[in-house]
Amino acid sequence: MATVLDRLLKYVTYDTQSCEDSAGKTPSTPGQLAFAKELLKELQALGAEDIFLDEEHCYLYASVPGNTENGPVLGFIAHMDTAPAVSGKNVHPRVLENYDGSDILLDKEGQVVSRVSDFPELQNYKGKSLVVTDGKTLLGADDKAGIAEIMTMAEYLLSNPQIPHGTIRIGFTPDEEIGQGADHFDVDRFGADFAYTVDGGAIGELEYENFNAAGAKLLVYGRSVHPGEAKNKMLNAVLLAQEFQSLLPVQENPMYTEKYEGFFHADSISGNVEKVEVDYIIRDHDRDKFEKKKKLFTDTADFLNKKYDAGIFEVQMRDSYYNMKEVILPHFHLIENAEAAMKELEITPLIQPIRGGTDGARLSFMGLPCPNLCTGGHNFHGKHEYICVESMELITKLLVKLAERYGRGRN
Repeated sequence: MATVLDRLLKYVTYDTQSCEDSAGKTPSTPGQLAFAKELLKELQALGAEDIFLDEEHCYLYASVPGNTENGPVLGFIAHMDTAPAVSGKNVHPRVLENYDGSDILLDKEGQVVSRVSDFPELQNYKGKSLVVTDGKTLLGADDKAGIAEIMTMAEYLLSNPQIPHGTIRIGFTPDEEIGQGADHFDVDRFGADFAYTVDGGAIGELEYENFNAAGAKLLVYGRSVHPGEAKNKMLNAVLLAQEFQSLLPVQENPMYTEKYEGFFHADSISGNVEKVEVDYIIRDHDRDKFEKKKKLFTDTADFLNKKYDAGIFEVQMRDSYYNMKEVILPHFHLIENAEAAMKELEITPLIQPIRGGTDGARLSFMGLPCPNLCTGGHNFHGKHEYICVESMELITKLLVKLAERYGRGRN
């Protein structure tokens, strides 16, 4: 029987980095489908049933058949892609056994160091085993740790029929990191009453609140004139974009916000005197505050168009996802059972809002209530990403406990 660590070390060697410049194609990269096909083979070897791979869009579904008629059909979902922010190609994971609590030298050249002063939570793992990177790529525990935990749970249930559980549905998705993970997810085919995404961070994290989210593109049209003759003629789009940003609340910026505080985030900018494009994301947990933020954004463009000239500032805005809390609250047994299962395993539940989004948020609004469970990892999307082996082992047990609790009709 493969361990959860064995699986993680194998899975991270697959290059499944998603690509934002894929023009909406799903999957955005071929490596994700190659990985899905390997997972399909593994599910077949484990004895899973109802296995189906949507080869057009790269969604993999499977079942662990139930041995009791009690309770609902329960699903567990994780995503196969890794973030575009840092390379996920040629990942070389390293296991640090009995970690001593000191700074971790990641690369042979000594240029990349995970310092305890920068990542103080490392102190929590003294004496445990950590999986780290070689300082050149991300690790990919987000979310291949989730996949490894789900697969190890499936193998355990299939090998131990004495454990009562209902039908367990498994779903692996593409392109979560670029916001397309739920685009072609077939809720009806998946066939679960409720589900959990296994896509969180530190052990104990249990999340059912996320941001309301919108993306906004600010287009600023300037007027280029030779600098030597520019007086009272030039409209510098670069400076106009800067003026727009200056009118947004300074304190509502990611670097100054935490917990339930929302923000405006200028994520990228390109252009010149003649034209500038700025990509913003707008976030807030509270729906009313979210709508007010969007209105402030468009009102700011309207104000500046009156100041300068109509059409100088253009806003293109689209909602991305909404806070799943309103969908989860009527099914709060999902949170209560997860808390209870954690406490049985002496895991301290850490219920907190997600300062981001998950596939589960969109799936919840598609009719599949779907809070988020931890994977045990830290520092996702970068070279300092790591995960605790003992945490992965406990989270695998947590998934088994949840299957068992629902198999006993505790909902």
